[in-house]
Amino acid sequence: MNIRKEASVLAAGTPDEMQLAKINRYTKSPLKAAEVYCFDVRLCDDLPDRDFERFDTAALPVLAELFRGKTGIVDHDWSAERQIARIFDTEVCKDGTVTFLRAVCYMLRTEKNADLIAQIEGGIRKEVSVGCAMGRSVCSVCGEPYGSCAHRKGVTYDGTLCLAVLHDPTDAYEFSFVAVPAQRGAGVLKAAEGGENMTLRELVTKNGTPDLCDRLQSLEEEAQFGRQCRESLISETVTLGLLLDFGAQEATLRKAFSALSSEELTQLRAEMSQRTAALFPPSTQLPAAGAREAAMEAAYMI
Repeated sequence: MNIRKEASVLAAGTPDEMQLAKINRYTKSPLKAAEVYCFDVRLCDDLPDRDFERFDTAALPVLAELFRGKTGIVDHDWSAERQIARIFDTEVCKDGTVTFLRAVCYMLRTEKNADLIAQIEGGIRKEVSVGCAMGRSVCSVCGEPYGSCAHRKGVTYDGTLCLAVLHDPTDAYEFSFVAVPAQRGAGVLKAAEGGENMTLRELVTKNGTPDLCDRLQSLEEEAQFGRQCRESLISETVTLGLLLDFGAQEATLRKAFSALSSEELTQLRAEMSQRTAALFPPSTQLPAAGAREAAMEAAYMI
């Protein structure tokens, strides 16, 4: 499942010697401190967000490793021209009871980046959205995979607010400067682009409303019933094919009939039923009322 979450710039300035050494691990030619602009970003934490989701605290150290070396872009535009920064160091930090992931990034002090650096220094550019992939989400109420239970995000059950807790990071894509207001939960984006593909259930679970999740559940139940009806239709048609001696074994007939649409199967079964009825007409076990009994040879009667 692919997600994007809000982050923010914390501090900025010229790198020290230790930071410069870490930066030069990612460069082809060593840079001087005067050529580099550094800034800190609070990437993500374990607090609930406006989508009633939160990162599992144990996931943050894994994300710290995954985000190291990842690029910084603008407006989530995945193009080389929009690459403006790179993460060269990460750290898991504590802020009271909150655990968060801090990243240290750098960009070149070029004429092209001058406006962006000025905006960061002036506090204009400080909202950042991050993109990563998580392996699973778990319901905070019952501990089951979110979407497989009856609980819905944002609903309170017996005094407990339901959240989707994000576990098992699998990849980190990028962080991006975005134009969002400086407010709680602002700039939170989610997408299915890049990384792992999302199933329909994952997409609805991540982005859908409780009503949409319930509708998907109903559709899945109806689809299961439809699959059972189709399997019954195939079995009946195979039985008719064996009865009419189509010259093929059961497995061959089942494979052939399974390739047909439900409409084609229904039509075939009807035609085969008619042929079967003609070849094997029903007969009664008892004579009909008023039917003439066969004459008996009186000569053999005692």
